[in-house]
Amino acid sequence: MPLFSFSHYKFLWRSSIAFAFFLTLLFISNSLTLQAQSTSTPCNKDPYKQLNLILNQNGTVTRPNKPPESPPAADPTLLVLSKDLSINQSKGTWARVYLPREAQNYRSKLPLVVFFHGGGFIFLSAASTIFHEFCFNMANDVVAVVASVEYRLAPEHRLPAAYDDAVEALHWIKASHDDWLENLVDYSNVFLMGSSAGGNIAYNAGLRAAAADDDQIPAIKGLILVQPFFSGTRRTGSERRLVNEPHLALCNNDALWELSLPVGVDRDHEYCNPTAGKGPGRLGMIERLGWWVLVTGCGGDPLVDRQVELVKLMQKKGVRVVGHFTPGDYHGIQDTDPLKAKQLFWVIKTFISALN
Repeated sequence: MPLFSFSHYKFLWRSSIAFAFFLTLLFISNSLTLQAQSTSTPCNKDPYKQLNLILNQNGTVTRPNKPPESPPAADPTLLVLSKDLSINQSKGTWARVYLPREAQNYRSKLPLVVFFHGGGFIFLSAASTIFHEFCFNMANDVVAVVASVEYRLAPEHRLPAAYDDAVEALHWIKASHDDWLENLVDYSNVFLMGSSAGGNIAYNAGLRAAAADDDQIPAIKGLILVQPFFSGTRRTGSERRLVNEPHLALCNNDALWELSLPVGVDRDHEYCNPTAGKGPGRLGMIERLGWWVLVTGCGGDPLVDRQVELVKLMQKKGVRVVGHFTPGDYHGIQDTDPLKAKQLFWVIKTFISALN
């Protein structure tokens, strides 16, 4: 499978003109196109049982197994320091901020990556060990301050609650008098980033911030969407081909959306399907602001065709977008494979550095 890779064209980074040309290239293999091919049979099992969720009559869910969590790390001998800061006590939202230890010795302020974790809008936390370690390593490898946002989960708080929390977090960051944020962050060099459902949140929060044109939030330079979580009523080729992929089976994917979307709407709502309704028109706001967008994905992810489709839509709308797609792998691989995470951090660091 051909691979769109920064390393293939790294010599182009030496000039801004060449960089602009480089970012128009999207080299995707034929297996990542919207083709209809599948020999898999549809999932006929109870998705809620597979997701280990118990549906309650009051519209909430019980989550029997709580994944491991890690506390913030204030040990000054570590490569990265971290601490938790409250955003809105009434909502239970907060942020875990990660600071490379050597940041105070740098002559210039650092970029800020505002990160939203994955979990299908239903699971996990900014304190979950997999995301704590991911953000810890990203702050070190990318050399950036990372603010990992704890947002409210569905179905107790259906969308757009997570988007509301994300935008509120941006206001909180700009107004914060925390010494790390106020003194060490370059507020003109901010990126919204998320993986899976977090990528969806970063995208939709970005659209809201673009529409508001609000000077009470940091100046956003770009979006980083890692395997962003989107769907729709029409099945794509990759969804049919990978219908029972163990990391994100199609029936489980549908169940997550059923619990997350506003009651009464289908998967062609613009929260879920950025190519439907008013979604394409909203991209004009990003184009006018000159933001850059990085979209990453992999051939083994059932959602890859939707991610490719989003990149193509952005290109059509004049948005400056990079598509970085790799062969094989699976949805969420960067959360469990340290090597894949490190490769992703290199891509992100290259992307951010090229814009500065």
